[in-house]
Amino acid sequence: MASNDGGSARRGPDRGTMAGIGVALAALLGSVILEGGNPGAFLVIPAWLLILGGTFGVTMASSGIDAMRTIPALYRRALLGTVPDRLGAVRALIRMAERARREGLLALEEEAQAIDDPFLAMGVGLVVDGIDPELVRDILDLEVEAMAGRHFQRASIFSHAAGFAPTIGVLGTVMGLVHVLENLADPTSLGPLIAGAFIATLIGVGSANVVYLPIANKLKELSTEEADTRTMMIEGILSIQAGDNPRVVELKLRSFLTAVDRAALAPVEAAPDAIAA
Repeated sequence: MASNDGGSARRGPDRGTMAGIGVALAALLGSVILEGGNPGAFLVIPAWLLILGGTFGVTMASSGIDAMRTIPALYRRALLGTVPDRLGAVRALIRMAERARREGLLALEEEAQAIDDPFLAMGVGLVVDGIDPELVRDILDLEVEAMAGRHFQRASIFSHAAGFAPTIGVLGTVMGLVHVLENLADPTSLGPLIAGAFIATLIGVGSANVVYLPIANKLKELSTEEADTRTMMIEGILSIQAGDNPRVVELKLRSFLTAVDRAALAPVEAAPDAIAA
């Protein structure tokens, strides 16, 4: 829901995940350079192929092919995904409460058609259709529950990958050490071979903790924020349906806002005795 008109339930993209992963990678690379190491030494193609390919394969075995097809979209959502604009949603709900108070619930039919957010539009539409409040709550609660379930399944793809990658890395290291033992007759090759073997573990642990876990956690956080915002919308919709004063609607919805958003929310003009009306 845009802050201006409440037509969209989103605000600008949150690039914190992208920036955080970038900082972590820069810190790792910087530490190697400061220690006099050569970053090119980590470009061991067999190790990268084993870890990335092996992790992808076992994750697909756990989550299924259809789930793996959603990975590009999930990366975009985690790295550039928009977050719910609760303040904009509150403003839109208060505005609708004012209009319903003046013109009746049927006047919100026009509002429902202009709302970009499908969930809020559906909720307002149910109210306009005269659906029983308890049934409205049940329908909207089921929508939130189903959404949270879908989001959990998608985030679990990266949680699975984070669990598998370090183990695949250890397997790669063991395979590399076996290759080292096969070349004991050539002492000059032992150093590079041992280093290459341990790079597999580094890639496995690094990819799990620098990429997969942050992406999984970000997806879960976005899901929680969206679920909380939709729960707030449900309370606002039901309050409007009950005919509550716009000031009462505002007071109910303020509990879902941060202190900064509460300060930014313009108060609704209402007489003190109207709150109890």
